[in-house]
Amino acid sequence: MDDLPIGPMLAVLALLILWSGLFTAIESAQQHLLAQRTASRSSDKPVAKLSFPLNSLIFCNTLCRALAVVISTLLAIFIWAENGPWIACLGAGIALLVFADYLPRALAVRYPDAVLALGNTLLGAPLKIIYPAAWLLNGFTRLLMRPFARKVKVVQQSEDESPTERKDDHEAVCRPHPLTGIHALDNITVNDILVPRSDVDGINLDDSLAEIVEQLRNNKRTRLPVFHSDINQVEAVLNTRQIRHLLPDASLTLEALLAASHEPYFVPESTPLQLQLLNFHKQQRRLGMVVDEYGEVLGIVTLEDILEEIVGEFESQHSLDNPHIHPQADGRLMIEGAASIRELNKSLGWHLPSDGPKTLNGLVTEALETIPDSAVCLKIGRYRLEILETEDNRVTQVLIWHTSSVPTVI
Repeated sequence: MDDLPIGPMLAVLALLILWSGLFTAIESAQQHLLAQRTASRSSDKPVAKLSFPLNSLIFCNTLCRALAVVISTLLAIFIWAENGPWIACLGAGIALLVFADYLPRALAVRYPDAVLALGNTLLGAPLKIIYPAAWLLNGFTRLLMRPFARKVKVVQQSEDESPTERKDDHEAVCRPHPLTGIHALDNITVNDILVPRSDVDGINLDDSLAEIVEQLRNNKRTRLPVFHSDINQVEAVLNTRQIRHLLPDASLTLEALLAASHEPYFVPESTPLQLQLLNFHKQQRRLGMVVDEYGEVLGIVTLEDILEEIVGEFESQHSLDNPHIHPQADGRLMIEGAASIRELNKSLGWHLPSDGPKTLNGLVTEALETIPDSAVCLKIGRYRLEILETEDNRVTQVLIWHTSSVPTVI
């Protein structure tokens, strides 16, 4: 270390702290703009968006800070010998807190659009290239979290199983009963009733105009998200009533479609239903794009969804008027994988866990931690599930029954 190039290393250290500050400022600006979009009106100008994956930004920021600490430690040991490590910790900590955290966050809150525009210009292409490394680390993290995931007992269905054994299934883990009643709506969030992004119909502006016209002719919804390539790039929400007269003769143009659209309204996933009902009234909106803390679109929620949830709380009897539920002759139920767990619990009076995945397919795949093959049977609380059919990496048909009733073997 006698010939350590102090000058170049100091320059690299300063550059690392500068880049870390830029990464922090961009992340803070994106979060600040996301919070502002929640209360945006149709007259507001469009807000800037990240043109690269957020995981790449976090990965690079962490890497810059780690390298800054390593370099500062080497320099401090070279200059102050045995006193170097604690001096490096103190100096690097203060420099990173001031120049890579507090100051960038303050600037991002004051000039969020400018910071985000600068980040998109400088980092758009490099962070897209780095994304595979960030994706691998994210996958490794999910792998480490697997031991802490909920475990569900997988069993083989036995024809000679006795009713007594079925009634003893209460020793399996059972989730708390979902809150019911009109006064409990404040404890239900939009994330509990949203339409998942995989089930959202929308207009992809990258499709040809002929394909868009055909899609609008076959669609019965009055409001559709309009996006480029992916729903995370949502640009507007289309009111289909304003352009229906242009569909019969295929005279619709892209300009007319955009003229009939308005700015999207974004809703945080943790918003309580009662508050969101008031926000819909205040903002004069009927559809909101539900986003997570990173701005990723999770799905949509509509005013009709909330009203249906409220009306459903007044129903005193359970109903099987659910198109996803198909009763069988032996008393069991064949249910589609896309069925909402909350809707199943309301329709059947069941207590399937609803604080995690929102659909039956999600519940099964999370429990098994894989895409199951047909004929796999598992037990969740007091319910027995048999996977009948999988398609396109999804569970599409499940045979399910409550273990308090023994199905008749035909």
